[in-house]
Amino acid sequence: MRATGADGPGLAPAGAGAGPRLFVPGDWNALFGFGTNILVNLLVLTGLLRFVLGMPDAVTFGRILPAVGLMLFLSTAYYGWLAYRLARATGRDDVCALPSGISVPHMFIVVFVIMLPIKLATGDPVKGWEAGLAWVFIQSFILMLGGFAAPVVRRITPRAALLGTLAGVSVTFIAMRPALELITTPVIGVVAFAIILLAWFGGVRYPGRLPAGLVAILFGMAVAWGAKLVGVEAGGVSGPGFVAALQGIGFSVPLPAVGHVFGGFSFLGIILVTAIPFGIYDLVEAMDNVESAEVAGDAYPTTRVLTADGVVSLIGCLMGNPFINAVYIGHPGWKAMGGRIGYSFATGAVVLVLAWLNLISLLSSLVPVVAIAPILLYIGMLIGAQAFQETPHAHAPAIVLAFAPHLASWGKTLVDGALGAAGTSAAMVGLDKLGQAGVLYGGLEVLGEGAILGGLILGAVAVFIIERDFRRAAGFAGAGAILTFFGFMHGPAVGVAVKPGLAAAYLMVAGLLWAAARVEAPAPSRASPRQVPAE
Repeated sequence: MRATGADGPGLAPAGAGAGPRLFVPGDWNALFGFGTNILVNLLVLTGLLRFVLGMPDAVTFGRILPAVGLMLFLSTAYYGWLAYRLARATGRDDVCALPSGISVPHMFIVVFVIMLPIKLATGDPVKGWEAGLAWVFIQSFILMLGGFAAPVVRRITPRAALLGTLAGVSVTFIAMRPALELITTPVIGVVAFAIILLAWFGGVRYPGRLPAGLVAILFGMAVAWGAKLVGVEAGGVSGPGFVAALQGIGFSVPLPAVGHVFGGFSFLGIILVTAIPFGIYDLVEAMDNVESAEVAGDAYPTTRVLTADGVVSLIGCLMGNPFINAVYIGHPGWKAMGGRIGYSFATGAVVLVLAWLNLISLLSSLVPVVAIAPILLYIGMLIGAQAFQETPHAHAPAIVLAFAPHLASWGKTLVDGALGAAGTSAAMVGLDKLGQAGVLYGGLEVLGEGAILGGLILGAVAVFIIERDFRRAAGFAGAGAILTFFGFMHGPAVGVAVKPGLAAAYLMVAGLLWAAARVEAPAPSRASPRQVPAE
């Protein structure tokens, strides 16, 4: 019996001799929707590189974006091929390719947690780029080899800990800056934010089923350029910048960046603190999204998916791309609108053309940054809210505790930035004077270092205490002692005996929890803490 998709008949029954159709009418819907999503991500990425990191345009448009285009083309082509194989093997006409692209949460993590601090410390954005390349290099191998560890992580780590530490990053380093940017240009930023909220939270559909992100960007462009025509500055768009972008249209192919990759290993201590936990999170995220596709009817091999993410990320990294590839959530949605195989191939081809012909520069000169900021704020809201929505209510205090290291890290970043702008530093001012002004800089520094792991460990300990599973709590506290001793958390860099006093405190907590486990009977669990994070 033949299955019929939203796009109409596309494949003859198994054995009829016809192969899967590579493009069907429903692929146009998915191409427009998914392609717009990818394009918005590329515009955001370009804005982060240019306006947050201050990356030279020669590096942004001549090295990074061509490598991004290559990675996305390889990724979408591979998942299109997997879908073709599945359709051919099953004789079905409703197989939908897995969506993939730059991991959006990790895009902000590598920019704000890796590249920006190193750029600020060295004064050289290229050093930040190199650190980002090394970060992706390590994560690629974690993806390729870590499939064996993913089931263990799923089994032992509470969802509240995994999502709580991710939410801490999203609320501080992802959401706050865009919130400040849009409130300073409210006519564009606040209204564009309302446009996005109406659609993505309120379910409002815009004419022609235009994606909300595109509507917000078009609104921002109309206001910014309209104001420009009457001599009012709004959104920072520039006529000369647009002309320069037109003149800059050319042909740039990715070039090997192996030297830059290994140049970033000079920051290995800083990189490992986030590369390892986020590499593990990537594994769990990919497994979740593959499972979601299987529930929708398309069963893909998890090992191949994880390996493909790692391989295409590694290729992109070696060619100059500091952003990791990921299988996106949303496969059932693209399938429901009629997407099958072709939308994946077509999206990759369009992105390749935009990146290699430097057309992204043209688009970024047309779009005001403040029109993109609401999208970033929405992402931060979504990830932050997810931690509470997808975990038991009793675990909410653990999520709040997982936030603490990220709040400290963000606070330290603001203090360092303000003091740096004044031509001084915390050491020059003196920690005592800062303390008298209410700024406990030493505490911000220790609590905020290695915030990803710190939030995960603190969140996990709190979850298991709430569940009265004191043995598991003791295990995570002991892990915290080891990670602190070697500087993976609470330390500025990896080493030996980085924070021995704090490591000893974690060890004492582990001992206390172990003793409690010996004398206290466990309470009936309110909810299993061994839940996998979902997006």
